[in-house]
Amino acid sequence: MTATDAGSVTTADPANRFSRPQRLAIQALVLLSLLSLTRMWTGFDNLTSSGTIGAALRLTVPILLAGLAALWSDRVGVVNIGIEGMMILGTWFGAYGAWQFDPWIGLVFAIIGGMIGGLIHAIGTIRFGIDQVISGVVINLLALSGGRFLSELAFVGEVQGGISQSPPQKRGIPIIDIPFLAGGDLFGWDTPDMFGWLEERQWFLLGDLAGIGRGLTGGVSMASLFALAMVPLSAWVLWRTAFGLRMRSSGENPWAGESLGVNINRVRYQALVISGGLAGLGGGFLSIVSSSFYRQGQTAGRGFIGLATAIFGNWTPSGILGGAALFGYSEGIKLVAGGSLTGLFLFVALIGLTVTLSSLVLRKQQRALIAAAVGVVAWVGYLTIAEVPESLTQGLPYFITLVVLATASQRLRPPSANGVPYRPGEAH
Repeated sequence: MTATDAGSVTTADPANRFSRPQRLAIQALVLLSLLSLTRMWTGFDNLTSSGTIGAALRLTVPILLAGLAALWSDRVGVVNIGIEGMMILGTWFGAYGAWQFDPWIGLVFAIIGGMIGGLIHAIGTIRFGIDQVISGVVINLLALSGGRFLSELAFVGEVQGGISQSPPQKRGIPIIDIPFLAGGDLFGWDTPDMFGWLEERQWFLLGDLAGIGRGLTGGVSMASLFALAMVPLSAWVLWRTAFGLRMRSSGENPWAGESLGVNINRVRYQALVISGGLAGLGGGFLSIVSSSFYRQGQTAGRGFIGLATAIFGNWTPSGILGGAALFGYSEGIKLVAGGSLTGLFLFVALIGLTVTLSSLVLRKQQRALIAAAVGVVAWVGYLTIAEVPESLTQGLPYFITLVVLATASQRLRPPSANGVPYRPGEAH
């Protein structure tokens, strides 16, 4: 080894010795350890309880599907601001199908309703060249008013129905407990609840892992499992198939793709219909699984949060899952364990201390100063705030989303041609 080589080894960033999955695993373990320490210090067991995690999962799924909808549209170069409207269509059509027929048929109706919105967006932006943002805004407005109009036609006069809500569905989608992990039934035998047993012990880190595992494997809707399967499926299609390659070429450089024989417009039509279907499924989840009927305003801006998670996740399925889980957890702890929110100040303070120390070791003084400042503010908040006002807890998920987007902005790389107008045969 030369002197130059030796010098490069000694001055290299120690973090580069690990692969990206290894770094992510280490970071997740450190964060969970700090959260476990916070739980034990404060006595707020709900921070990692199975009830909080189960609620977080149910709240994560619609955001996840909206984020995947944004992923499919952005990856072909079309901005889809209309995801919120497509979710609204999914809530209405899904509730109608579940009320008239069956909840599974309702989910199919929800997907079709979202696909209609995606097709409208595709026709407007691809066929007629309407500005992509304007087309998305129009879809949001049409879905909002269209849902009310359709409700007047279908729900007014029905039992428990009205212009702003549908009658309740006759039955729900099955809820399952995974055998041995969450005490599920196996051929009539109640299997042991391994995660539940460990969670009751409240041991450091193990109790928290068990609470998370119990929340993800106990009382889980089969629709949630179907929605989560969209993450690896999207990753496989986009990065392991010829169709996915054509899609990504449409978002990176459609003119180069066109020169290789790719029908860019056809690919964009297909992707936007898929995007609308995913958004519609997210809306159907809200009206069929999270609730048992359609209600006006049910999406509550989740389509826009989905757009934010796509950005935060750097337009990758796994990153979107992480962003949606962060939002779902912040929303879940607000609903299930609102009194434990002050413990999050201590959690943030511990994160600030950890980041400060690691940054000093890596000689990144600016990051160390910022982390130290955040940690001090969080520590003062933990010592002085006895109860977080409800007006602030309502905005906690949105505040966390803004903070995450602000801190992640330096490493983001959107598709190069995202939002750029394209016409076949035109040179760039």
